[in-house]
Amino acid sequence: MLFFPELIVLLSALVMFLVSLGSPGTAAVHRLVVILGAAVLLATVACLGQEGMLFFEAYRIDRFSQLFKLLLAAAALIVLLLSGRNPGIKTEVQAEYHLFLLIGLLGLMMLVSSVELLALFIALELSSFAVYIMVPLRRQSGGETFQMESAIKYLLFGVMTTGLMLFGMSYLFGLTGSTYLSVIVDQLSQLIAEPAALVAILLVMAGFFYKLAIFPFHFWVPDVYQGAANETTTFIAAVPKIAATAVLIRLVTLAGGDSQLVTPVLLICSIGAMFYGNLCALAQKDLKRMLGYSGISHAGFVLFGLLTFQNEGYALATYYVAGYALMNLACFLVICTVATAGQNLAIEDLSGLHRRSPLLALTLAIGLFALAGIPPFVGFTGKFMLLVNAFKQGLVIPVILAAINTAIALFYYLSVVRIAYCTDPHPGALRLQPGLTRSLTAVVLLLAIIALGVIPGLLVQPAVMSIGAML
Repeated sequence: MLFFPELIVLLSALVMFLVSLGSPGTAAVHRLVVILGAAVLLATVACLGQEGMLFFEAYRIDRFSQLFKLLLAAAALIVLLLSGRNPGIKTEVQAEYHLFLLIGLLGLMMLVSSVELLALFIALELSSFAVYIMVPLRRQSGGETFQMESAIKYLLFGVMTTGLMLFGMSYLFGLTGSTYLSVIVDQLSQLIAEPAALVAILLVMAGFFYKLAIFPFHFWVPDVYQGAANETTTFIAAVPKIAATAVLIRLVTLAGGDSQLVTPVLLICSIGAMFYGNLCALAQKDLKRMLGYSGISHAGFVLFGLLTFQNEGYALATYYVAGYALMNLACFLVICTVATAGQNLAIEDLSGLHRRSPLLALTLAIGLFALAGIPPFVGFTGKFMLLVNAFKQGLVIPVILAAINTAIALFYYLSVVRIAYCTDPHPGALRLQPGLTRSLTAVVLLLAIIALGVIPGLLVQPAVMSIGAML
């Protein structure tokens, strides 16, 4: 039972492989993969209380990993529900597309349970290469022709950061004589003052900074967001960041009590991500590029939870990344529905959205309000709690800089809401019918964004308990 959720994902991927050998219709593939996604979520819920070690203690099942697997499974199911007709994906590779999506999910679920360097590396590469393959599967009829360029950039940058991460892992092994994180934590507390130890930790973290799109490893984000199909971008924008946060929490604990050596680096990356992401987002006309740059700034907020080096900070980082996934999924639900041919959307394309579909306009507005940090939504509560916690640790200047960035972000988020609500639709624009599945998904996302904002303890308390058990 310890490996049950991953086993269900693996079997689901096998089913999609067998389906890909035939010639199934798009609707049949979608129905099947949603059922498989729901089965994965149920299996993850059923295994929440499981604890134990597997594969020569390289794979740890505990509350921490199970909580993140639940978040991953829930986010992946929402992505599958949004994919629907998949207008952005080539018709002949619908089954293969979902096969690689499930393999990517498997790699991410393995990532949060890996407590050994080689297991971490294999899980990261499993998830990464599946997503690299998903990007060029975009249909060209949407008018977008640069998916191959985006895929190559994504692959090359990913290989570069993988090389850095492997280099850091070799240093950790050379310093401690082990690849197990438990042994490394014990020995690194005496070695952390050594320059080699600090370099090793930072190089290993670079690989996961890339997944989380943190400055200065963010450079792939705008091109990949724009070049990938809307459905693929939805997955990239929400799911891998949850797993990357889990692994970064595990790695940050390696610094132990001598965290002052790592803190400046995390601080520079956090502040740099906020300013770079927000300032670049101000100038964007393409909606996905804008969300990509804003995602870089939100990754900076996630780091705020890590650089306090406290259980509460880690729990708040978990809470924030889960809330960020919900907010992003709400925005991408609107993108996937409005872009009926799978094309990219300019912000101007949302003109008069409230007249074309009141539900989609409301979903977009609440998603953007939450991303901007407006109460009572989860984005506000997450930012407020992260900044208060950082302020208590004496990070006064960084908190002020983060508050300035929140004000900057208000401008471009509210500009989109203004276009959706305060302008008329383009001539000839048709009324949008989201359908029952997407309407229910939108309602669930809105309720979750509000509920987690008003009652943060719903997720913060389980996160505190799971992180306490992990440490």
